[in-house]
Amino acid sequence: MDVKMWTYIIVGITFALYIGIAIWTRAGSTKEFYVAGGGVSPLANGMATAADWMSAASFISMAGIISFAGYDGAVYLMGWTGGYVLLALLLAPYLRKFGKFTVPDFIGDRYYSNTARTVAVICALIVSFTYVAGQMRGVGVVFSRFLEVSIEMGVVIGMIIVLFYAVLGGMKGITYTQVAQYCVLIFAYMVPAIFISLALTGNAIPQLGFGAKLTDGSGMYLLDKLDGLNQELGFAAYTDGTKTTMDVFAITFALMVGTAGLPHVIVRFFTVPKVKDARQSAGYALLFIAILYTTAPAVAAFARTNMINTVSNKEYSSMPEWFKKWETTKLIKFEDKNGDGKIQYVKDKEKNELTVDNDIMVLANPEIAGLPNWVIALVAAGGLAAALSTAAGLLLVISTSISHDLLKKQLNPNISEKNELIAARLSAAAAVIVAGYFGINPPGFVAAVVALAFGLAAASFFPAIIMGIFYKRMNMQGAVAGMIVGITLMIFYMLKFKFGIFDGGKDAIDGLKSAWWFGISPEGFGTIAMLANFIVSIIVSSMTPPPPAHVQQIVEDIRIPRGAGAAHAH
Repeated sequence: MDVKMWTYIIVGITFALYIGIAIWTRAGSTKEFYVAGGGVSPLANGMATAADWMSAASFISMAGIISFAGYDGAVYLMGWTGGYVLLALLLAPYLRKFGKFTVPDFIGDRYYSNTARTVAVICALIVSFTYVAGQMRGVGVVFSRFLEVSIEMGVVIGMIIVLFYAVLGGMKGITYTQVAQYCVLIFAYMVPAIFISLALTGNAIPQLGFGAKLTDGSGMYLLDKLDGLNQELGFAAYTDGTKTTMDVFAITFALMVGTAGLPHVIVRFFTVPKVKDARQSAGYALLFIAILYTTAPAVAAFARTNMINTVSNKEYSSMPEWFKKWETTKLIKFEDKNGDGKIQYVKDKEKNELTVDNDIMVLANPEIAGLPNWVIALVAAGGLAAALSTAAGLLLVISTSISHDLLKKQLNPNISEKNELIAARLSAAAAVIVAGYFGINPPGFVAAVVALAFGLAAASFFPAIIMGIFYKRMNMQGAVAGMIVGITLMIFYMLKFKFGIFDGGKDAIDGLKSAWWFGISPEGFGTIAMLANFIVSIIVSSMTPPPPAHVQQIVEDIRIPRGAGAAHAH
């Protein structure tokens, strides 16, 4: 069977599974819609958390980034993994004891202010919509290549699937769907990695193959060979970094604390019965995440080696079928500048004839390596599982922010549970439509902003959450001032140095690098904006009255290491 038929079969089976689970676990109350009834087992919640965590960025893009950036791409591995550990150990158990299942809910009650709640809702919506637009685009790309439909049609199909199980099942449907999606995505990631590791190095474990000798008779180690191939083409050695130590630190830290403030993962810790279960599920999730994250550098190196060997200085007319198929998606493009019919793939922009999008490296990897058609289709199903699982979690955050944090907590406190559930479903449906629109018509900066979403979360949420838990004196005025200063500073820096808004537009961006503050890139500036948030928060809170005694007592209570009851909505 060809790839298209295998894709129809494997993707069809997985989608039928997701929809079946959504029908079986549909939510009947706001508690089931928001926190799956608070009765999910730690093992199931660990799998669901891992699927929620590992978006299309982890499955499709991360190995692609490492593949092209080499050593510099390690900041994503360190930042995202470190962020999960920080969230699981430092924040989640305390938020779980506080009994709030959204970040705006925690901030609104901890800082006894609807102003603080509204600022947090706005920040949550900015981060979540940015993220979800990238997921929908990823769905469109996968469908476009493997089902041979347009990217726009691919996004629409993805919207219908997500709409069905996110709106019907809420967190209950999403949780059990994500358990299935984790199984699909990890199997889809590991199978081609094992195949290619065996073919290149004779080692069945990709993590060991990454540091092994090649089986081509050269006696060279994989990374030595890759360094040589890169340097021949004018690129930096694969194992050398080009970023400064300060920038590497800033990006890693921004990704860490930004990730720890991402609302769609925090809510997962409210779906288990007890605080002890929240800690256990965090441990399980870390194990499940580590399987993919330790494999990604190997996948990146395998893909880069195979890509260079396949295309560099080869006749365009002799390119394999996969190359022509990916050309139709416009994610790989050949422009014969010297008219010799050969593909010149070099660093020099004037001479380079091949443009490759980072995102195709994982998806095209099995095709480049000549693996069986069913493996190629399996990777497509895995990419869809990764994108759809995170999209569903983000859509729930958006709908909860609107129905619970704005409607129930501020605009209409007396709304009935039935009407709140209807509002949650309607806002989820509206969010899917908006996300689909951005997936079909992405602003030029969607790809860039997805990476910067972490900086926005770091600059806004992290200080308010961390000081809300560990600093009794932090008050409403300090938290609100800090969040506004942090996110404003981050947005300003992004507009100035990422999009050149104030200095001649995108054409001027490369020239602005010398003007970066402290030599820190926009991707790492969330660290500086976060520090500004902390400083402003502490100064303002010290100059204004302390929080009420009952709020200080709540902060004292959530740090006492004793069990708490079931998750509940206030």
